[in-house]
Amino acid sequence: MCERESSAQKKNDQLPIKETNLKTLKDLFLSELANLYDSEHRIVKALPKLAKAATCTHLQAAFLSHLKESESHVTKLETVFESFDVKPHAKTCVATIGLLEEGDQLASEFKGSPAINAALISAAQKVEHYEMASYGCLHAWAELLDNTEAAGLLEEILEQERAANAALKDLALTRSNQEALGETDSRISSADEELTEETQHGKGRSPAEVSRH
Repeated sequence: MCERESSAQKKNDQLPIKETNLKTLKDLFLSELANLYDSEHRIVKALPKLAKAATCTHLQAAFLSHLKESESHVTKLETVFESFDVKPHAKTCVATIGLLEEGDQLASEFKGSPAINAALISAAQKVEHYEMASYGCLHAWAELLDNTEAAGLLEEILEQERAANAALKDLALTRSNQEALGETDSRISSADEELTEETQHGKGRSPAEVSRH
């Protein structure tokens, strides 16, 4: 009995292993690249809406500035595709769809409230963090795949996403979060008024005269 089991076990151990999925890192890279290609197209369409919903001019400017960057990201991703001899194509990015839908809900829910800008920044930063994680992976994979052109372009995009997120964080901490409390932010108003007064008083005076005030 034991001999038969041992023989059967030995036979099973010798069975060839069947590879059911031969996809490699390059396949994973191209799949995620197509995902982000779709994501950037959706973000390009969403940013003008976010800028329109914002009531802070600084936040509007930040959204519109990142819009230009996102448009350039689409072009750069097309170049990355081409560097792998693959035609640019999109794969539905479920994550971005969900994040943008949540942003739409927040914009609708807090429209006209003191918290609208803080809500928009929150929604935008969630997208930025998703992009930073995704581009971070693609950049590392491109290096492993020895594609220096792709790695360089993806690093450029990653740095711009990081900068955009940092700008949003700065706006949240210096303005929007305080405004969201529902109280008049006298510190921001006073600072803006003082800056305006200094600018007006400085007109027509020499730099030395202005510096004495």
